[in-house]
Amino acid sequence: MPDENSGFPELWDEYQWERFLQQQDRKTEQYFQLFEKYQDHPDRDEIIAREMGWNHSDDDDEDAPDWLVTDADSEDEPEREESDDESEDEDAELDELQQSPVYMQSMELNRRVFMLVEEREVLKDHPVAVELATRVAICGAKLAAALCGDDLSEVGMTIAYLKRSLKAANDALGAASRLRKSGLIDDDDLASVTDLLFPIRECIVDMMGEFRKELRRRRGES
Repeated sequence: MPDENSGFPELWDEYQWERFLQQQDRKTEQYFQLFEKYQDHPDRDEIIAREMGWNHSDDDDEDAPDWLVTDADSEDEPEREESDDESEDEDAELDELQQSPVYMQSMELNRRVFMLVEEREVLKDHPVAVELATRVAICGAKLAAALCGDDLSEVGMTIAYLKRSLKAANDALGAASRLRKSGLIDDDDLASVTDLLFPIRECIVDMMGEFRKELRRRRGES
């Protein structure tokens, strides 16, 4: 949540959050590229930390992200048990998502596409079918990220995630259309995808409009 100690303004709009998320995407991509390049190097973590610009040292490990933990470090550190509060929070988020019709639609869409691709040998490794399955999965994941927020102070971030979900939905529609044009799926197959994708897209657009109105209201804009 943005606050006075986080370095974030009190209310970021969707464009500020989008730039922030893009920066995080680039950092994540850079990390995995470095990890792949140096994964067998004995000084892998130190090299990655230097390339990423982290102040990683034995006395200052907290500057590195949580997911940069060496095997040696993990052996000396007692296994962290999930607290009851964390477990309850996760259960509450799952319950909240399951109460959302559009999220449940995205899960059903994901199931349909998975079954379609898995049951057709010609689709299993086809790049457009893989694109369809991947875009559908991303659509659901970004939608979940948007719906899990319960504090409207992060409304800009919610809109940014909804925009990413919408883009993934549009990309999925494009992939499904290309599969139909190539004859790899028939009209019924296409309808099984679009009958859910179109309502999901419409709902996302509606939600974006509502959150944008809320952001303008909180900023005192007309």
